[in-house]
Amino acid sequence: MSKPFSITHAKLVSKAVHWLRHEYRCGIVLSEQYCATGEIPDAIGWKGVNRSVLIECKVSRADFLADANKSFRTKPDDGLGCERFYLAPAGVITLAELPAGWGLLQYSRKGVSVAKKSAKKDLRSPVGLMKEMNLLLASLRRVELRIEPQTITEFLKWKNRMAEYNGGALPMGLVAEEDNPHLV
Repeated sequence: MSKPFSITHAKLVSKAVHWLRHEYRCGIVLSEQYCATGEIPDAIGWKGVNRSVLIECKVSRADFLADANKSFRTKPDDGLGCERFYLAPAGVITLAELPAGWGLLQYSRKGVSVAKKSAKKDLRSPVGLMKEMNLLLASLRRVELRIEPQTITEFLKWKNRMAEYNGGALPMGLVAEEDNPHLV
């Protein structure tokens, strides 16, 4: 094994978020969000039709080896992610050490590269799906607390967003609701 490239956990998490959003094209990405399930994913994104992608960041071998003892690693059905990856500096984790189905992303001065893809099968169980829903709902609740007195529904309504961000004018190329034949 080569000498590992040194990086902080926070910086590695930011690299994971960037990779999920810009390289893997996830539309929604969360990082280090706690929910009642006990698992705090370093980064998780969703793409396509409810397909989740989990990334666990490990800056050292000791961190990686300790991760194997967590309850959602010893019972993979309790874990999050249809696809699962570890992200670590190059040389910290070998392919032979990966749990079944997990992929490996490696970080070097050149950036993040895929050393091994995650299994194409869905690694997420119904229990994992429920935990992901808990995570998403907890995150939405945090947003709702920040935008009070508005509710999320009010905040997301088209007219509210247009009035706040664009002075009520529709962006070029968009048709008003009442003029859209698909909404009648």
